[in-house]
Amino acid sequence: MTRRLGGLALALLLAGCVSRTAPPAAVTVPPPAPAPTPAPAPPADALTLGVRAGPALTPAQVPPDQAARALTAFRISCPSLLRRRDPSGIAADWSIPCARAAAAADPQAFFLSAFETAQVGDGAAMATGYYEPEIAASWTSEPGLAAVYRKPDDLVEQDVAVCPAGTLPTLPATACPTQKQRGRIVDGVFAPYYDRTEIELGALNGRGLEIAWADPIDLFFLQIQGSGRLRFPDGAILRIGYAGQNGHAYTGIGTLMRQRQLLGPGQTSMQGMVAWLRANPEAGTAIMRENRSFVFFRELTGPGPIGAMGLPVTPRASVAADPRYVPLGAPVFIETPDPNATGLWIAQDTGGAIKGANRFDTFWGPGEEAARIAGRLLARGRAWLLLPLGTVARLAAAGGEGAPPQR
Repeated sequence: MTRRLGGLALALLLAGCVSRTAPPAAVTVPPPAPAPTPAPAPPADALTLGVRAGPALTPAQVPPDQAARALTAFRISCPSLLRRRDPSGIAADWSIPCARAAAAADPQAFFLSAFETAQVGDGAAMATGYYEPEIAASWTSEPGLAAVYRKPDDLVEQDVAVCPAGTLPTLPATACPTQKQRGRIVDGVFAPYYDRTEIELGALNGRGLEIAWADPIDLFFLQIQGSGRLRFPDGAILRIGYAGQNGHAYTGIGTLMRQRQLLGPGQTSMQGMVAWLRANPEAGTAIMRENRSFVFFRELTGPGPIGAMGLPVTPRASVAADPRYVPLGAPVFIETPDPNATGLWIAQDTGGAIKGANRFDTFWGPGEEAARIAGRLLARGRAWLLLPLGTVARLAAAGGEGAPPQR
């Protein structure tokens, strides 16, 4: 659910997980519409972190019920793992554990025997949680409700030249590096898209983009999660998922609330933040609008929510990770003092705040218990990536510890 802004609890005070593009402070020159290009290579730091062998997992670390959930999620991921385009050759290695997974009768034995652990970088991990919220909604516009929007057709993404500050605007676009940005074309020129305030004040009115209407605070946090369920008075339930984002940088309002000392002791969870926003409606609206990022949704059918792989994520088994360091679809073992975060997870999602080799956001599914766990989860410890047997040694022989596991 590249969707979401990951992590709640204190993580909400720090950042979020919806994919976003921060506008540069430099002069930008719009280039011609680009032709489709392959995904860019990871940044240089992703190539120098290093991978080293980790400890063998024990049966006590991978209990049978947890292994069963992880195996279900791993089987879903295998077709994508086998299609990976990977110059290191690791993609081919997944064929063996994927074949074993298809026939595995004992999930615990499978994970203990089919993989070796690898520490990426220093292995120091931070784990948070996200869930699939369910909020009340209306089929029609009513006073006090905010629109749940589909992705507008004028929201585009293209490579924009980013020239150093002070560069003349007439500098040819080819002379400046480019980065992908979301925006709209105004009189033939690429411009920022409407921000949260502009959208909430009616910038998209009259275009038929409304899926439904909901409480603005509930909708704000549903945007942070990136997907959820809309519950209507007639009993209907509509599942929606991330369809796009307006291109403005995400601002975690929890950080702002903490800096301004608006939250007292014990209020730093999502639940505490919501309580403050409801108790201070005008100030709450203003501070939510300081987050200029806005998320658009699409209607979902079938299993879900849908993660960054385009596949459904599994409660208590799927985790969002940074794909520059963790191959999407790969198992990960996290060990922290918090038993909720500790255990075996399958990397099936990403997020705008989930950056770094050992930053993870665990998925808890729908319901009140999921909201309670995810809303308070913030754990630090260690993490190991599970790779097919023999992979770590081959990486070391090919390039030492300087290559990340997916390159």
